[in-house]
Amino acid sequence: MRYQTHGTCSGSIQFDVTDDGKVCNVKFVGGCDGNSKGVANLVEGMPIDEVITKLKGISCGYKKTSCPDQLALALEQYKKS
Repeated sequence: MRYQTHGTCSGSIQFDVTDDGKVCNVKFVGGCDGNSKGVANLVEGMPIDEVITKLKGISCGYKKTSCPDQLALALEQYKKS
């Protein structure tokens, strides 16, 4: 799935979900390369709901959202589809 981010330095997030509901192959397009690679590695193989719980609501500096928060929102959107 590809998710267009809002309010962050990254422009989009790409990810897959396994048949058993685990997040994999996360890639942030744009943004801080080191942080986005770190987040992607940390959530690899985690259940969707666990990723959402851990990342939703994280802000970045003065922004009301962040790349991790946007990943949580993307996963929520995926669950609804």
